[in-house]
Amino acid sequence: MSPRAFSRVPFRSPPRPTGLPARLALRAALALPLVLAAQDASAILCTGICSCTAQTTSLLFANYNPLAYGNVDTTGTVSIKCGGIAGLLIPFTIALSTGGGSTYAGRRMASGVNLLSYNLYSDPGYTSIWGDGTASTSIISGGVLLDVLSLLGTATYTVYGRIPGRQVTTVPGGPYVDAVTVTITYQ
Repeated sequence: MSPRAFSRVPFRSPPRPTGLPARLALRAALALPLVLAAQDASAILCTGICSCTAQTTSLLFANYNPLAYGNVDTTGTVSIKCGGIAGLLIPFTIALSTGGGSTYAGRRMASGVNLLSYNLYSDPGYTSIWGDGTASTSIISGGVLLDVLSLLGTATYTVYGRIPGRQVTTVPGGPYVDAVTVTITYQ
């Protein structure tokens, strides 16, 4: 099956704080649009006996001060919900694209021609970059077990986002955005 595109999560800028000078306060957000990819035989089998949907929440970073030494962290989620025949296990993997950057190590948000570095991680310690399994990145493997009442058929995973502190190159204020594609592959 070919990938099926879902609507993008709307972007909303957080309010600008009053404590920082306007030229130092940056607003940044990252919207995670969703693309489902069913690539294996079990996914085709699932088409007739079960159905799955996926949903993401945006990562909205707080205002960023490029002179501060601290990182700016936030979280979002990827949720998969399946229904169908009780007892059926639906395994899958979740991969994230590079977004507007050319590499996983170099993810970038943009405000016009201005760029701001950030990255996405699969762990709360911000040590494992969430990507597609290449270039030392990780993917998430999981599954949902369907039950009669459809109570167990949901899996939710947290996406950990970080803007590294002290990006002292000239980064003007404004909304910085990127769009990352989430690919779910049924196994």
